[in-house]
Amino acid sequence: MRLDLNGTEERVLAETLEASLNRLKDEIAHTDDHDFRDALKVRRDIMQTLRDKLH
Repeated sequence: MRLDLNGTEERVLAETLEASLNRLKDEIAHTDDHDFRDALKVRRDIMQTLRDKLH
């Protein structure tokens, strides 16, 4: 799949990913449930990969 974004769309998407990543880092740190923490880490890794593809 290819997603063509203009500069503004790319910036908004990158900012949204960064904000979500920051919230995920806090949630991972404060989650006691091991399985849920692992699921959050997988989600974080995917979001980081997407963010890196934008740059």
